[in-house]
Amino acid sequence: MIYPLSVDVSAAVATTVHETVTTVLGPVPAHELGVTAVHEALLSVVPGAQFAPDIAIDRAEIFEVLAAKLRDFREHGGRTIVDSTGMFHGRDVNLYEALSRATGVHIIASTGMGPEEMLGGYFLTPQTNPPTPWPAEKFAELFRKEITEGMVVPRVERRGPAGLVTTTADPNGMTPTEESLFRGAARAALDTGVPLSIRYGADALHDLGIVLDEGLPAGRVLVGGLDRADADGAALEVAKRGAFVGLDHVGLNDHPNYINDAQRTSLVMELVNAGHSHRIILSSNAIGVAKGLPEYHLPFSHVLSTFVPFLKQQGLSDEDAHRILVDNTRELLTHS
Repeated sequence: MIYPLSVDVSAAVATTVHETVTTVLGPVPAHELGVTAVHEALLSVVPGAQFAPDIAIDRAEIFEVLAAKLRDFREHGGRTIVDSTGMFHGRDVNLYEALSRATGVHIIASTGMGPEEMLGGYFLTPQTNPPTPWPAEKFAELFRKEITEGMVVPRVERRGPAGLVTTTADPNGMTPTEESLFRGAARAALDTGVPLSIRYGADALHDLGIVLDEGLPAGRVLVGGLDRADADGAALEVAKRGAFVGLDHVGLNDHPNYINDAQRTSLVMELVNAGHSHRIILSSNAIGVAKGLPEYHLPFSHVLSTFVPFLKQQGLSDEDAHRILVDNTRELLTHS
């Protein structure tokens, strides 16, 4: 069943008329974002899979699959989607531009990288003897250029600036290289005004503290993965510190490392009842097309079509639903 969301943006227009968000087709007024999915993957390609003889990458087919999923997202009330994959997991700027034009869905792409095990050797062992991790400032400069000069399209050019910095730590604990990544990402976000999305390692509050130590305001940070089974109450503490709480695996109900949607519902209502509805970000970590990893057949519209109606049955007000789906995402993504 489709539950179209009626979104009243009149109040937002008054306060965001001069504020913009960077999409792959250029800046758009912040009030035009509408319902936004902040933590998704349009095209996810495991580094190296593009060279595997048993993996076919048919760009025309990929376009059609993604276009259909984006149109479904829009039919359910979605207006903007963030590809939060960063630099080396399949990001295709030209493809995203074409998809946005064809479907009318705003697409925001991201810069950033991590965890360490997914980095190429160049970023692990630059020309030093003995090899040492890149310093934070080198990562910061790399990310800044993708935001201010455009994202790198290999062998072509830079095009379309990134609208988000994202980085990830090892679930077993942040490594020294990942600390450089997090600090560099925080500096790039602070200098350019775009937000930072972090996917924490073993300790969400420790990793949030690393980026706040760089002077980045908490309200410019999204801490993702707080619906992990080992988050252990971190969501409430992250909200208290003023950062956004990312419950971004909505729809994943059978994975031992994550809580299920019934538990996510309880967590959302706990945060709302504690006065933190303005800190909640919901997303599904849905993958439009996967290459080199298992397909994940969850529509980008799942939060809208299934999860939010269930939340409302459990007592979530229309006002809080609007705040979570529209106001919070707009506040996060708008340039500071």
